[in-house]
Amino acid sequence: MRGYLVSSISAACAAALVLPLSLTAGAATGTDPEREIPGTTRSLPLEPLGPAATDRSFGSVVQGLPRRDVAPFSLLGLVWEDAAAELEGTVEVRTRSLADGAWSPWQQVETHNADHAADPGTEESAAGRVRGSTAPLWVGPSDGVEVRVKRADGSSHPLPEGLRLDLVDPGDGPGADPAPAAGDRAGGGGGDGEEDGSAPGDAEGDGEEDGSDPGDADGDGTDADGTGTTAGPGTGTAPAPGTVLPALDRSDTEAAAAAGGTLGFDVTAAQPHIGPRPAIVTRKGWGADESLREKTFVYTSTVKAAFVHHSATGNNYTCQQAPSVLRSIYRYHTVSSGWRDIGYNFAIDKCGNIYEGRAGGVARPVLGAHTLGFNTNSTGIAVLGTYSSSNPPQAAVTAVAQLTAWKLGLHGVDPKGSVTLVSGGSGKYAKGAKVTLATIAGHRDGFATDCPGGRLYGQLGTIRTASAALQGR
Repeated sequence: MRGYLVSSISAACAAALVLPLSLTAGAATGTDPEREIPGTTRSLPLEPLGPAATDRSFGSVVQGLPRRDVAPFSLLGLVWEDAAAELEGTVEVRTRSLADGAWSPWQQVETHNADHAADPGTEESAAGRVRGSTAPLWVGPSDGVEVRVKRADGSSHPLPEGLRLDLVDPGDGPGADPAPAAGDRAGGGGGDGEEDGSAPGDAEGDGEEDGSDPGDADGDGTDADGTGTTAGPGTGTAPAPGTVLPALDRSDTEAAAAAGGTLGFDVTAAQPHIGPRPAIVTRKGWGADESLREKTFVYTSTVKAAFVHHSATGNNYTCQQAPSVLRSIYRYHTVSSGWRDIGYNFAIDKCGNIYEGRAGGVARPVLGAHTLGFNTNSTGIAVLGTYSSSNPPQAAVTAVAQLTAWKLGLHGVDPKGSVTLVSGGSGKYAKGAKVTLATIAGHRDGFATDCPGGRLYGQLGTIRTASAALQGR
């Protein structure tokens, strides 16, 4: 289990200190306590702000931080200790660019984030380290920040106690961006492609943890710890070994899945409909610090549906920065929110590059923390960005179709079909409720939320059709 250094900061020094939140040295990770871990998380407790902070366009500010200089960071979010407490209010921030020293306009931070979480009653949800948090917001390299928070109009609920601002520096990545060009995603590629969706030590697929390290037992190009073993496809500049799981054409995908035991159905009784495996940037490829996550993996029985999300981190990133965005979200989910790993099973950037998310093997049914109440027997895919009022790029829409055609196909799932799932308890469906959903659903279908944003949600019909076509249906 990870131990966190929880800093207690008095009001007198709160305005002067920016303290790093770090893992306790060497705590149950087997890592060298002297080894420098890339990336940092720093915390600033919010302060009561008086009438002078009130802005006519914003309203009466209750808490916040006056404009100040800080160590460089690229992503931020608000955190509090009580995971059950809701932040009923508005949070706005502005930041100073490290590149040109210019201050940004005020930007809103999504306050309702509890719907992206482990299911109630699971070990991850019950862990004492889990905290309440807003959605993270990517602001790019910055060295100044200002925050203002107000209660929702008419709300009698106080703000959560112990509000703090967490500033995340993703650190340096593994080198050049390992992501392949979108045109290299479907078809072609090398590697042995052997896949095995079984969970070592969890033959029944009952969701029990497995702390063993089988290496690349499934031959899917990633070790169970997500570090990767297969070199990527040739795209002019070959990625470093282990950074990209290469694409396979459909026939090679089906043959590899059948040979590796990944299929979630009897191939002798049903015609396989598996989309070509797309190229996937591994955790090693985007620079995941494996010391931040839990060492064990948790698997669910199968994959019956895919939930599509937007990360709500904003669209102000380049595709070259996408690995940094992902490292920042990962660090925020683990260090700030207290989750066992990044919540999403996969992520997709605006250029259509696909990334491995939660560790455990991309071909395996890894239990995520992405859709409260419906993480069991599903996979979660986050498109990096915010798509409430902005259209998702076509490359990202295409990548969702390609990924779901492969991932759902491994379990005999029709992307244009429907499935009945049992709710684990959410803000929309009571625990135990049987809910019929599309096999490619939006987060809002399982929880009362805007996610994945109206513009991305409006593309799900197109995604289902394209995904089914890739499966040969």
